[in-house]
Amino acid sequence: MTVTQFQDARGGDLFDSPLPRRSPGARLDSGGEDALPESAFDQPGPGAAGQPRSGQSAVHAELGVLRDRVPGVRGAVLAGIDGRLLLHDLTAGPEPLDLAALAATTFGLGRQCGLTLQQGPLRELTVHSHQGYFTVYGVSDQVLLAVLGDDRLNVSWLHLEAGPVAERIADLLHVGGTA
Repeated sequence: MTVTQFQDARGGDLFDSPLPRRSPGARLDSGGEDALPESAFDQPGPGAAGQPRSGQSAVHAELGVLRDRVPGVRGAVLAGIDGRLLLHDLTAGPEPLDLAALAATTFGLGRQCGLTLQQGPLRELTVHSHQGYFTVYGVSDQVLLAVLGDDRLNVSWLHLEAGPVAERIADLLHVGGTA
Protein backbone atom coordinates (compact mmCIF):
# COMPACT_ATOMS: atom_id res chain seq x y z
CA MET A 1 0.00 0.00 0.00
CA THR A 2 1.27 3.44 -0.92
CA VAL A 3 0.52 6.49 1.19
CA THR A 4 0.63 9.84 -0.55
CA GLN A 5 1.25 12.98 1.43
CA PHE A 6 -0.55 16.00 0.02
CA GLN A 7 1.26 19.30 0.26
CA ASP A 8 0.22 22.84 -0.41
CA ALA A 9 2.23 25.31 -2.52
CA ARG A 10 4.41 26.23 0.50
CA GLY A 11 5.38 22.60 1.02
CA GLY A 12 3.28 22.13 4.19
CA ASP A 13 1.01 19.17 4.77
CA LEU A 14 -2.54 20.06 3.71
CA PHE A 15 -4.05 18.09 6.57
CA ASP A 16 -2.00 19.73 9.33
CA SER A 17 -4.17 22.81 9.55
CA PRO A 18 -7.91 23.31 9.34
CA LEU A 19 -9.48 24.76 6.23
CA PRO A 20 -9.69 28.53 6.23
CA ARG A 21 -12.99 29.84 7.57
CA ARG A 22 -14.58 33.20 7.15
CA SER A 23 -15.39 35.15 10.24
CA PRO A 24 -19.00 35.00 11.47
CA GLY A 25 -21.12 37.58 9.75
CA ALA A 26 -18.67 38.07 6.87
CA ARG A 27 -20.40 38.47 3.55
CA LEU A 28 -19.53 36.42 0.52
CA ASP A 29 -21.16 38.72 -1.98
CA SER A 30 -22.36 42.28 -2.25
CA GLY A 31 -26.00 41.26 -1.94
CA GLY A 32 -25.96 40.80 1.83
CA GLU A 33 -26.99 37.68 3.65
CA ASP A 34 -30.68 38.55 4.00
CA ALA A 35 -31.18 40.21 0.64
CA LEU A 36 -33.87 38.96 -1.70
CA PRO A 37 -34.30 41.05 -4.81
CA GLU A 38 -37.32 43.32 -4.43
CA SER A 39 -38.34 42.38 -7.99
CA ALA A 40 -39.14 38.93 -6.60
CA PHE A 41 -41.86 40.51 -4.45
CA ASP A 42 -44.29 42.28 -6.71
CA GLN A 43 -47.36 41.60 -4.57
CA PRO A 44 -47.14 41.89 -0.81
CA GLY A 45 -48.93 39.29 1.27
CA PRO A 46 -51.36 39.95 4.09
CA GLY A 47 -49.81 40.59 7.48
CA ALA A 48 -51.17 40.38 10.99
CA ALA A 49 -54.72 41.71 11.32
CA GLY A 50 -54.94 42.06 7.53
CA GLN A 51 -52.23 44.71 7.35
CA PRO A 52 -50.14 44.55 4.15
CA ARG A 53 -46.53 43.55 4.55
CA SER A 54 -43.59 43.56 2.20
CA GLY A 55 -42.88 40.48 0.13
CA GLN A 56 -39.68 39.80 2.03
CA SER A 57 -41.45 39.85 5.38
CA ALA A 58 -44.18 37.61 3.93
CA VAL A 59 -41.56 35.04 2.93
CA HIS A 60 -39.89 35.41 6.33
CA ALA A 61 -43.27 34.77 8.00
CA GLU A 62 -43.67 31.58 5.95
CA LEU A 63 -40.32 30.35 7.27
CA GLY A 64 -41.61 30.99 10.80
CA VAL A 65 -44.70 28.87 10.12
CA LEU A 66 -42.60 25.72 10.24
CA ARG A 67 -41.09 26.65 13.59
CA ASP A 68 -44.55 27.46 14.97
CA ARG A 69 -46.33 24.35 13.68
CA VAL A 70 -43.70 21.62 13.92
CA PRO A 71 -42.04 20.89 17.28
CA GLY A 72 -38.31 20.44 16.94
CA VAL A 73 -37.76 22.88 14.05
CA ARG A 74 -34.86 25.16 14.92
CA GLY A 75 -35.15 27.36 11.86
CA ALA A 76 -35.16 27.51 8.11
CA VAL A 77 -33.05 28.88 5.29
CA LEU A 78 -34.07 29.95 1.82
CA ALA A 79 -31.19 29.47 -0.61
CA GLY A 80 -30.42 29.44 -4.29
CA ILE A 81 -29.35 26.18 -5.91
CA ASP A 82 -25.93 27.84 -6.24
CA GLY A 83 -25.64 28.02 -2.42
CA ARG A 84 -26.40 31.73 -2.10
CA LEU A 85 -28.28 32.64 1.06
CA LEU A 86 -31.52 34.45 0.28
CA LEU A 87 -33.26 34.61 3.65
CA HIS A 88 -33.25 32.83 7.01
CA ASP A 89 -35.00 32.78 10.37
CA LEU A 90 -32.24 31.21 12.47
CA THR A 91 -31.46 32.93 15.75
CA ALA A 92 -28.68 30.64 16.98
CA GLY A 93 -26.70 27.65 15.83
CA PRO A 94 -24.89 27.11 12.56
CA GLU A 95 -24.10 30.03 10.28
CA PRO A 96 -26.96 30.64 7.81
CA LEU A 97 -24.42 31.03 4.99
CA ASP A 98 -23.07 27.57 5.77
CA LEU A 99 -26.58 26.07 5.76
CA ALA A 100 -27.31 27.67 2.38
CA ALA A 101 -24.17 26.08 0.96
CA LEU A 102 -25.07 22.73 2.54
CA ALA A 103 -28.59 22.97 1.11
CA ALA A 104 -27.21 23.42 -2.40
CA THR A 105 -24.77 20.55 -1.96
CA THR A 106 -27.46 18.28 -0.52
CA PHE A 107 -29.82 19.20 -3.35
CA GLY A 108 -27.14 18.46 -5.97
CA LEU A 109 -26.43 15.05 -4.48
CA GLY A 110 -30.13 14.19 -4.21
CA ARG A 111 -30.81 15.38 -7.75
CA GLN A 112 -27.99 13.22 -9.09
CA CYS A 113 -29.30 10.19 -7.17
CA GLY A 114 -32.75 10.69 -8.67
CA LEU A 115 -31.32 10.97 -12.18
CA THR A 116 -29.01 7.97 -11.81
CA LEU A 117 -31.75 5.80 -10.32
CA GLN A 118 -34.22 7.04 -12.95
CA GLN A 119 -36.73 7.97 -10.24
CA GLY A 120 -37.52 11.49 -11.41
CA PRO A 121 -36.83 14.90 -9.90
CA LEU A 122 -35.90 15.37 -6.26
CA ARG A 123 -38.77 16.15 -3.89
CA GLU A 124 -36.89 16.38 -0.62
CA LEU A 125 -33.83 14.97 1.03
CA THR A 126 -33.37 14.50 4.78
CA VAL A 127 -30.08 14.01 6.60
CA HIS A 128 -30.64 12.38 9.99
CA SER A 129 -27.69 12.86 12.33
CA HIS A 130 -27.27 11.80 15.93
CA GLN A 131 -28.57 15.12 17.30
CA GLY A 132 -30.95 16.30 14.62
CA TYR A 133 -32.17 16.65 11.07
CA PHE A 134 -31.44 18.74 7.99
CA THR A 135 -34.07 18.58 5.26
CA VAL A 136 -33.94 20.26 1.85
CA TYR A 137 -37.00 20.93 -0.33
CA GLY A 138 -37.14 22.38 -3.83
CA VAL A 139 -39.24 25.56 -3.87
CA SER A 140 -38.56 26.10 -7.57
CA ASP A 141 -35.93 25.20 -10.13
CA GLN A 142 -33.65 27.85 -8.59
CA VAL A 143 -34.71 28.17 -4.92
CA LEU A 144 -34.38 25.72 -2.02
CA LEU A 145 -35.95 25.58 1.42
CA ALA A 146 -33.69 23.98 4.05
CA VAL A 147 -35.05 23.17 7.51
CA LEU A 148 -32.87 22.49 10.54
CA GLY A 149 -34.42 20.36 13.29
CA ASP A 150 -33.34 18.90 16.61
CA ASP A 151 -33.52 15.23 17.61
CA ARG A 152 -37.19 15.41 18.66
CA LEU A 153 -38.39 16.48 15.20
CA ASN A 154 -41.17 14.39 13.66
CA VAL A 155 -40.00 14.27 10.03
CA SER A 156 -43.36 13.07 8.71
CA TRP A 157 -45.07 16.05 10.31
CA LEU A 158 -42.40 18.34 8.85
CA HIS A 159 -43.02 16.94 5.35
CA LEU A 160 -46.77 17.55 5.70
CA GLU A 161 -46.23 21.18 6.74
CA ALA A 162 -43.25 22.05 4.51
CA GLY A 163 -44.93 21.22 1.19
CA PRO A 164 -47.60 23.92 1.47
CA VAL A 165 -45.04 26.39 2.87
CA ALA A 166 -42.78 25.79 -0.14
CA GLU A 167 -45.74 26.34 -2.48
CA ARG A 168 -46.68 29.62 -0.79
CA ILE A 169 -43.06 30.80 -0.94
CA ALA A 170 -42.97 29.94 -4.66
CA ASP A 171 -46.12 32.05 -5.12
CA LEU A 172 -44.62 34.95 -3.16
CA LEU A 173 -41.43 34.77 -5.25
CA HIS A 174 -43.49 34.45 -8.44
CA VAL A 175 -41.67 31.30 -9.51
CA GLY A 176 -43.10 27.96 -10.57
CA GLY A 177 -42.78 24.97 -8.24
CA THR A 178 -40.49 22.02 -8.94
CA ALA A 179 -43.09 19.26 -9.04
